[in-house]
Amino acid sequence: MRDQSLPHHSPGSRLPVLDWLRDYQKSWIKPDVIAGVTAAAVVLPKAMAYATVAGLPVQVGLYTAFVPMVIYALFGTSRPLSVSTSATLAILTAAALGQAVPGGGAAQLAIATATLTLLVGFILVLAALFRLGFVANFISEPVLTGFKGGIAIVIVLDQLPKLIGLHVVKGSFFHNVYALMTGLPHASVATVIVGVTTIAILVALEHFYPKSPAPLIAVACGIAGVSLLGLQRFGVGVVGHIPRGLPSIVMPDLSLIEALWPAAMGIALMSFTETIASGRAFVQSGEPVPLPNRELFATGLGNAAGAFLGSMPAGGGTTQTAVNRLVGAHSQLAELVTAAVTLGTMLLLAPLIGLMPHATLAAVVIVYSIGLLKPADFRAILAVRRTEFVWALVSLAGVVLLGTLNGILVAILVSLVTLAYQVSDPPVYVLRRKPGTNVFRPVSDQHPDDEEFPGLLLLRPEGRIFFVNASNIGHKITPLVERLRPQVVALDMRAVFDLEYTAMKMLTEAEKKYREQGIAVWLVGLSPEVFAVVEKAPLGKILGHERMFLNLEQALAAWHGLQRKQGALGSVET
Repeated sequence: MRDQSLPHHSPGSRLPVLDWLRDYQKSWIKPDVIAGVTAAAVVLPKAMAYATVAGLPVQVGLYTAFVPMVIYALFGTSRPLSVSTSATLAILTAAALGQAVPGGGAAQLAIATATLTLLVGFILVLAALFRLGFVANFISEPVLTGFKGGIAIVIVLDQLPKLIGLHVVKGSFFHNVYALMTGLPHASVATVIVGVTTIAILVALEHFYPKSPAPLIAVACGIAGVSLLGLQRFGVGVVGHIPRGLPSIVMPDLSLIEALWPAAMGIALMSFTETIASGRAFVQSGEPVPLPNRELFATGLGNAAGAFLGSMPAGGGTTQTAVNRLVGAHSQLAELVTAAVTLGTMLLLAPLIGLMPHATLAAVVIVYSIGLLKPADFRAILAVRRTEFVWALVSLAGVVLLGTLNGILVAILVSLVTLAYQVSDPPVYVLRRKPGTNVFRPVSDQHPDDEEFPGLLLLRPEGRIFFVNASNIGHKITPLVERLRPQVVALDMRAVFDLEYTAMKMLTEAEKKYREQGIAVWLVGLSPEVFAVVEKAPLGKILGHERMFLNLEQALAAWHGLQRKQGALGSVET
């Protein structure tokens, strides 16, 4: 069956917008329009704020909420997903630009941003063509929790100086903490008041009126304060001039590719991870489930197109998608409405946005970024598995102490190490039978009356058995055999879905060793795939069908038959 997750079959398949237009209902128009306008009230202030996190002019946030939004609406597979930038992408972009063009001016930053965004788009489209949608699963949930928690800490620390009116030369985590602490006596009182007031407005609205466009209201209050009270006289910094109109064409600089491609890989991974997570989280009954490879293609195309119009790296956002869905979005028309509102803002409201205080933007960033750090998620991980809680903390520390780009590498490395650890040490259970049933279950203090069969050792390994873990499985089985000295070791292989060559060779050697000691090895419950491997190997000929059984009941019946046969032989000899 061919993969349907890339645009290459029917016309609707080539352009997903045709799919939702075909199913569109007139009753959806009003809720879609309302959802699009409401989402814009949340998206635009946050997008502008995140642009400042990336060290870019606020209008870059508007550009990012326009072009990628339109492209995704045409090519994406999630009905409610709202696409712009996010706190994670913004801080990763800041780190990438800081390395590629340190201290660069506005023109250099614009070119470097276009190059970075184009690279991100190219990587995502390339990944779609090679059907690499599964790569998003390479970062485990605990590690992603730690990574986002670290991002929250980095962003909040980065924005605090703007919140209190300080200029801090940025450095390592400890340098930034020290600079902030020593600079506190020089904070601007008026700026602190603006920042704290904005935070209070956001928190109050989110708590008492969660459906309200809190960021828009907070930004409007900040602009009103500057207009009516002349806050600039008291040292409150504002955004300043913003060019009105459509964004200018920006051509990427191919000479920057070498410096930017490692960061682009990490940004592309996080963009796709956030996009697919947001899309899956808000699927309603009867809607198509987002297809990973199509999502790669849609977000990649959105980034590539946006790069030439001044956009920074973009992806789906959970908060804005939640607002979109909560207000009643049924289709990507809501996203097109959000893009239309963005266009209107660029054409008409630029002078007004220029009056926005930096402290207001910093407050918006802090309030919505701090939500990335969720202690409840860490506690939930700790309650289930202490080891994965440690991985989450390692991921968090990697971001905070080594930087965000290195933090991605740490997160991926920790995920892979976690996976390697888990597959290298699979469990091997000793089985007993529940009295009066044909249920075989692991030995447990909760079931002391389960039946055991002296002379028959029932063992159940689980998972893929291959060169990484075959030796560990052997080390778990050997002490049991030496201690119990059974006549038969029966391996229940129902939970083994793959048996690799190295593992097969080790199993063959173990069978020979035990046979020489007078201990028989039986295999039970082989899947068709594993049975085919065993049958082709020398072990299959050695065991024959006499020592391979469909289930444990058959193996136990054969064991009882062997016992009766041995008893009869003993009686004859006597």
